[in-house]
Amino acid sequence: MRVAHAVLGGTAGVVWLVLPAVTRDSDVPVAVEPDRPAASAVARDARNGEDDGTSAADLVLPLVTAGAVAVLAGYGRLRRIRRARTRTTPGGAAVEPPVPPLADLDGSARAALVEADDCVRTSREELGFAEARSGAAAVADFARAVREAEAELSAAFRMRQRYDDGLPGEAAARRHALAGIVGRCREAGRRLDAEAGAFDRLRGLAADPGAALEVAEARFRELTGRTGAAQALLADLGGRYAPSATAPVAGYAERATDRLVFATARLNRARQTADAGDRARAAGHLRAAEGAVAQAAVLVAAVGRLAAALATAAALVPAALTGAEAELAGAREGPARAPAAAAEVSADEPRTRIPHADAALAAVREELTGGPYDPLGALRRIVRAVTPLAAGRAGVLPVAALLVARAAAGAAAGFVATHRGAVRAEARTRLAEAERLLAADPPHPLAADALARRARELAEQDVRRHRRPAAEADAVLGGILLGGAPDGGPPPSFGGPRTRARRAAPP
Repeated sequence: MRVAHAVLGGTAGVVWLVLPAVTRDSDVPVAVEPDRPAASAVARDARNGEDDGTSAADLVLPLVTAGAVAVLAGYGRLRRIRRARTRTTPGGAAVEPPVPPLADLDGSARAALVEADDCVRTSREELGFAEARSGAAAVADFARAVREAEAELSAAFRMRQRYDDGLPGEAAARRHALAGIVGRCREAGRRLDAEAGAFDRLRGLAADPGAALEVAEARFRELTGRTGAAQALLADLGGRYAPSATAPVAGYAERATDRLVFATARLNRARQTADAGDRARAAGHLRAAEGAVAQAAVLVAAVGRLAAALATAAALVPAALTGAEAELAGAREGPARAPAAAAEVSADEPRTRIPHADAALAAVREELTGGPYDPLGALRRIVRAVTPLAAGRAGVLPVAALLVARAAAGAAAGFVATHRGAVRAEARTRLAEAERLLAADPPHPLAADALARRARELAEQDVRRHRRPAAEADAVLGGILLGGAPDGGPPPSFGGPRTRARRAAPP
């Protein structure tokens, strides 16, 4: 480029010098007047409108050429400056932006998972109140948005589970996986954010919260009766089963009552502020009340679900014991009848597993005759002891395994939902993977049960780490336990990260 500029500049200079000689008209004869001085001839020619053979038009081309040279020179200088800024040395490679540490990317992915999961859960809760008021047809588009966000979030959790399992192994691929997790979470949030404005218009809380208040109050009254029934049911379960059987829902009725007390106060304030004409503040109180009611519903439903699972398990334990004995008898007959379901097990392993299974079954039988016991725990021990040796002789064992895994996943899901302000990404990831394995075709109940129990354990650890006094926690249910901003922050709403806190916080 510099050589071209030099050549072009030299050519322009030569043209400038020779142009007057080239453009002079030499064919016109010039009269010689020896009796007049040259100065007189010049003056006369000037009076006649003539010049010395050089006109203004002769200067146009040199000026245009000079301008073009200046423009090209400026452009070349600008390009050299840009190249200098993107090179480490005169002949070096382009400078690449700094790569963030893997730990920072990992932290960003965890935070994105928690945020997206909170948004999806909150949106699903408020969607239920909107549907109760307006009907399923009116909320169809919003329900679709929630399902699409759930699909993106599920894919992100699946990627996170594989990442935690060490896949992929290469550093570059792991960075790409973390970026993919963040991207999936952002897409889930974007899908919810896109519908937040239309959802607000459908609910109309800012214009007239009266109808939504009636729906929330009706659900509150219905749930108050169910909470009392759940308290009685828990007392009955405690008398029929071992303490470990009801441990997953211990205290749930009391917690549901606390949330209903909170909801009562918020509903009263919402009604008062709405009657006073302060509809924006009424909407904030209403959303806080709806969140508390939704959590109370989760707690009460967990008690009923566990009671049903325990009753089914108690009826299934004798059949599971019989089926387990049949599987063990087949396994004792030798390698010719080795279990097809455990084809990956070595030939010697059944010999070591059979005594362990016998001991597990004997312990279960002893529990059955020793007083109150934990039916789900008994089924879990039967399934875990015999399934590696099972060849499909007893169809009751897969049924028992699914029952146990679904009970564990339900207990973990309820705990995460009602404590999500403190539960971190690892527990949510294990729960999501357990739910995915249960929904697979065919399902994988043993792995799902282990993951669900691990998710509950991790979630409880997170809550203990984030423990606050019970009275203080109940006073800010719109905050830490609901997953919103603590101590006066706006109650979370339908929407993604950009819109879920758009509503004013009640005082």
